[in-house]
Amino acid sequence: MTTQSITEMPSVGYGAAFLRAIKSFGLLRESWVGMIGVFLVLFWVIVAIFAPLIAQFDPNASIQPFAKPGVVAASGSTFWLGTDHMGRDILSRIVWGSRTVLVYAPLATLSAYTVGILMGLMAGYRGGLVDDVLSRISDIILSFPVLVLYIIVIATIGASGFNIVIAITFASSPGIMRIVRGLVLDLRNRDYVAAAQTRGETDWRIMLFEILPNARGPLIVDACLRLGYVIITIGVLGFLGLGLPPPDPDWGGMVNETRQMAMVFPHMTLFPCIAISSLILGFNLLADGLREISLRD
Repeated sequence: MTTQSITEMPSVGYGAAFLRAIKSFGLLRESWVGMIGVFLVLFWVIVAIFAPLIAQFDPNASIQPFAKPGVVAASGSTFWLGTDHMGRDILSRIVWGSRTVLVYAPLATLSAYTVGILMGLMAGYRGGLVDDVLSRISDIILSFPVLVLYIIVIATIGASGFNIVIAITFASSPGIMRIVRGLVLDLRNRDYVAAAQTRGETDWRIMLFEILPNARGPLIVDACLRLGYVIITIGVLGFLGLGLPPPDPDWGGMVNETRQMAMVFPHMTLFPCIAISSLILGFNLLADGLREISLRD
């Protein structure tokens, strides 16, 4: 292949990659698994957006302790999912808690992907000492049990929404870095990369505009799966008392606060668990649907 023919080869830029990604999401209607996932995720997104209209009570207001589902309050409104031991409406707390999950989970995932992608691009494309140093850092972080690592980070910097994002970024980015590194090691030898090198483009431009758009498929699927993992993490941290400080609604914290009464008042723990499970299931099914579409692409 001549130098001229290499330089004339087209590459997939961000515009084309974005259009193909949109097309892939549009093809989800051909996957019933993916459509179920979309429905579950959109359901919770709509609930979070319209939380002030859906929730009938203040999520932190103590109204009528230990009310069972369907009990009518003195105001005439109904506790559709009952109340907890402090008299707070469970439905209102779940609805407002969805905002917490759908704000911090995507933010933490995006932050982890930003760090992981940059590390993976540098390690995979440049190789040598850069690859060795970043890979060893990744190995050290991944050698710790994930839950222990979260507890250490949160206990050190304190429990808050922003600190949860930091902890998840710190613990998740090495795994993302490994995925990106493996993709880059394969893509860096493609003809369109050689064409960009021949045109004299910088390493960062080649990594960001030539290699990264062509690695979008596996990364999009992994991002959906990782969102589910992050939601589990936020729930676990809330259950351990390392989530958002009370009394803000937190699905994991709701389970932790009422777990000792689960045998007598199961609705207090059952409904928050259903909320967590349904949202995680939605992202997992969405990832499965995207994987099916990517195999056809």
